[in-house]
Amino acid sequence: MLTDSHCHLASHQFSKTELGEIVSRARDAGITRMITLATSLEDAEANLAIAETHPEVYACIGIHPCDVHETPDGYMAALEQHASHPRCVAIGETGLDYFHSAPNGWSDENYHQRQREFLDQHFLLAARLGKNIVIHTRDRSGDASLQDAIAIYRKHADQVRTVFHCWPNDMTAAEPILELGGLISFTGIATFKNATTVLDAAIQCPQGSFMVETDSPYLAPVPHRGKRNEPAFTRHTAEAIAEARGETLEQLAEHTEQTVNKFFGLDR
Repeated sequence: MLTDSHCHLASHQFSKTELGEIVSRARDAGITRMITLATSLEDAEANLAIAETHPEVYACIGIHPCDVHETPDGYMAALEQHASHPRCVAIGETGLDYFHSAPNGWSDENYHQRQREFLDQHFLLAARLGKNIVIHTRDRSGDASLQDAIAIYRKHADQVRTVFHCWPNDMTAAEPILELGGLISFTGIATFKNATTVLDAAIQCPQGSFMVETDSPYLAPVPHRGKRNEPAFTRHTAEAIAEARGETLEQLAEHTEQTVNKFFGLDR
């Protein structure tokens, strides 16, 4: 009925021996598909292996912005090989992260510039492979990473669509993304009492402009906040958003599933 459009099933917080149980609990909760995302070259094969093993799971392959300093300059050939796998349905997780401090030996300026270069390269890869792209942005204050990512997206929007995942902002911030044909995706943040602007954005988003996700093992929704998140908990976020929008869960599922199918090419 629902898709967890963004999770990290290869995370060290999920042991390999329990993955079958995690997928089973998701199915029991009505989560019939999961998209697991790589964040580095090192975990690309693990995510693809999970997608090969579990028919309900698809993968996305990319370099997270916090991993760019540990990724060699000649990374693209390996990344493209992984991303060409038939179980890879999008490029990501990539993006810009200005929240975390630059690693030792890097200035913030050089670190952020390398992130921007990688994001641009990921867009070019997505265009070559005919796939869309999943973007992470995060700032310590302000919205510089979001605005820089939108500017890069604008250069490629005629060839590639993007989803800005784990949306933490209001509807005004989302409007430039939607105008470019992009999407946003909501996590358990939409269920937090102190995140009313996020739920307001979910209320205002037109059908076809958003998806739901867990970003598990992080950001578990109410009533599991503070615990390890998992795909089954997508249902809690979807129920909260549906209620706020004045929709039934089935109505929300119908249009978000259409959005998922189109974005990830699962309707082909």
